[in-house]
Amino acid sequence: MEHNPILLLDVDGPLNPYAAKATQRPEGYETHRMRPSGFLMQNALRVWLNPLHGEKLLNLGYDLVWATMWEDEANEWIAPHIGLPELPFISFKGASWFGNGDLYVKTKTIAQTMNEEYAGVPFIWIDDETTAADTNYLRNNCPVRSKIFTINPRIGLLDRDFDEIKAYKAKLMRWSS
Repeated sequence: MEHNPILLLDVDGPLNPYAAKATQRPEGYETHRMRPSGFLMQNALRVWLNPLHGEKLLNLGYDLVWATMWEDEANEWIAPHIGLPELPFISFKGASWFGNGDLYVKTKTIAQTMNEEYAGVPFIWIDDETTAADTNYLRNNCPVRSKIFTINPRIGLLDRDFDEIKAYKAKLMRWSS
């Protein structure tokens, strides 16, 4: 394998357990108030981030790419709080919220991006809104190995998720040799 596999990373859900009860911030998370320009809101957005997640993600051995509606703003608002460098991102501008059937709004754009910009590089996609329909779409529309890790948006990424993602990389390395 010439390149590390790619880890496509969503913010809300995996890194920001936004669905947790508003009065019960998950252990290890810090509260941040943010006003990214891509979000239409009156008040600052409450974002919970775990400062240890950046190092854990970097230690997995993947090339990290943002796959979030935050797009490039994740580099400004999220990365510094968890210790990540600036990362490339997938743009979802023009992605249709309608007419996708059972597919999540990001799925077709991710498949297209992975086929065109990262052709031949296996990947993992971490998100909280994916279903079996998205897995099937990627299986049928991306010629490389891919896997979706669907994360519970009430609890975010857990140590066991990092362990599973790292173990999957070992499988990818065996398959490619």
